[in-house]
Amino acid sequence: MTVLVLGSINMDLVVKTPRLPQAGETLIGHEFFSTFGGKGANQAVALARLGIPVAFIGKVGGDDFGETLQLALHAAGVDTTGLGVNPDVNSGVASIVVSATGENTIACAAGANSTVGETELAYLRQQLSKAAWLMMDLGIPMAVVGEAIALAQAAQVPVLIDPAPATEPLPLELCSGINILTPNEVEASQLVGFPVRDPETAAAAAAAIQGWGIATVLITLGGQGVWWAGPEGAQLIPALPVEVVDTVAAGDAFNGALIAALVEGKRMEEAIAWGNAAGALAVTKSGAQPSLPTRRMLLDFL
Repeated sequence: MTVLVLGSINMDLVVKTPRLPQAGETLIGHEFFSTFGGKGANQAVALARLGIPVAFIGKVGGDDFGETLQLALHAAGVDTTGLGVNPDVNSGVASIVVSATGENTIACAAGANSTVGETELAYLRQQLSKAAWLMMDLGIPMAVVGEAIALAQAAQVPVLIDPAPATEPLPLELCSGINILTPNEVEASQLVGFPVRDPETAAAAAAAIQGWGIATVLITLGGQGVWWAGPEGAQLIPALPVEVVDTVAAGDAFNGALIAALVEGKRMEEAIAWGNAAGALAVTKSGAQPSLPTRRMLLDFL
């Protein structure tokens, strides 16, 4: 069995600055680098680093970035048979500013990610019989996400959705087909319409989301931990203390390790512990995919 990831893939252009710039401000940074990213691609690499067979389904553009991104995924051990090329558009690009405290702001140009469609859904349909889980983010068209959820339901494959970017409400008719939703506090706030900033507000947000028909909601709260609400009840799982360098891809590391543990038959509480550990390790390094831990790193840290 394999994990299928249908989602976004980007080239990340990262500038490190003393703090995050204010609106209208030009702030001089002290470091620039480019690295491979995109929530879907990051989660696929996270799984591959943990030794889980994984296939990525998505689209890059016909530019140099697209070729580089394909090669990087393949080199990471991800099956890229379902990664297509749209020669008429640019590859997805994310412009990321990271402050000295590790906080970040991200602006994305979706590019080829916005053209994911019938070809990718046809490939997904062929692969679902071999899938243990389907993972998706919202960096691809919502209509495609909805069709993929329906296909997974028909094939009895559980679905995890990382609702980022949360630029539009989740259609309620899709929610019953989502097994796990993993927003961070910003995305949870956008989904429910009120601020989520601590365990109390996370509890209220998770209960509201469960009311839409999603059984398990995991709201990541950065250094405060993860609010877990599921059929078994609800509780805060504390974060693991580390020195924060860069929070980019912490959520992707969390999701990858969470699903890796579930694929191996671990209980949800242990799977969340894996996710917490992977997220903690990810924030100690710069960049998205370079920060994702290997299995040995994760187990040693645990």
